[in-house]
Amino acid sequence: MIINNRKIKFAIIGAGHIGKRHAEMIQRNSQAELVALIDVKKDEELNITHFNVPLFSSLDSFLESETEVDVINIATPNGFHAEQAIKCLEARKHVVIEKPIALSKSDAEAVIFKSLQVSRNVFAVMQNRYSPPSVWVKDIVENNTLGKIYSVHINSFWNRDERYYTPDSWHGDKKLDGGTLFTQFSHFIDIMYWLFGDITNIQANFKDFKHQDLTDFEDAGMVQFEFVNGGMGSFNFSTAVWNKNMESSLTIIAEKGSVKIGGQYMNEVEFCNIENYEMPSLEPTNPGNDYGAYKGSAQNHHFVIENVIDVLQGKKAITTNALEGMKVVDIIERIYKASK
Repeated sequence: MIINNRKIKFAIIGAGHIGKRHAEMIQRNSQAELVALIDVKKDEELNITHFNVPLFSSLDSFLESETEVDVINIATPNGFHAEQAIKCLEARKHVVIEKPIALSKSDAEAVIFKSLQVSRNVFAVMQNRYSPPSVWVKDIVENNTLGKIYSVHINSFWNRDERYYTPDSWHGDKKLDGGTLFTQFSHFIDIMYWLFGDITNIQANFKDFKHQDLTDFEDAGMVQFEFVNGGMGSFNFSTAVWNKNMESSLTIIAEKGSVKIGGQYMNEVEFCNIENYEMPSLEPTNPGNDYGAYKGSAQNHHFVIENVIDVLQGKKAITTNALEGMKVVDIIERIYKASK
């Protein structure tokens, strides 16, 4: 069902840092309308009065209110994503799910099954796909500019300390958070899958150096694998970096050349040396999300909202569909299994 004659109506469940980011992007878009926020906390705790929309204390109470809405954006703790998405789909609403779409492949499959059953869209939020260096690398990989891929190396070295893993937060809780690959680094697993496809022959080694008293899981890992499409890869990560994020980088060594994207958020092309190729000038990357004491990935949520509107107006395809979201969950699940 194409919506062309009015604004697309959005509600958001979860009014924390990311939920508020969604709300801002919706209110800035002339073709979108924010109709409600949903959160268990009170509005004075959440600092959301400036959005000037009703606040509901639960998803059930919002759905029972029969407020007119087309899309519900889910920005709650990871462990709630699948269950809440299915409930929204059962109410015949489209859903936007913050990464990850679920904490297990089976839960992600249940979301997809329900979306097909009710003919509603599921949008997975993977905003790093929109950054200019990512778009450029996708182009040179797909056009075979690099030739055969030999090896791919991803490094993500971030700071997450007691300023992030606070006692009142769901971060660090195994059931609600899922682990560092789900919460911090699923964007980079997504970029890897988007560019190079699925992986196999996974070997993984995880350690918890600094967060024994703060989280239920690892803060560092080294993962090695092979790509189903050819070539091998590694993914090294840490959230134990002192004081601030250090880097996120993607290095590709291929038949016809090599490329490295680096910076804190994969926002800079640091190296490009390709046979008979001159690199184009790229648009600047948006800065990282700033949460005060710690930083997140690039601020590209406005692209996500634009894509939702374009899809519902029949203009474009979904940038990150639920099957791709499920595949990222599947890869992360297999990496965790390989570490045991």
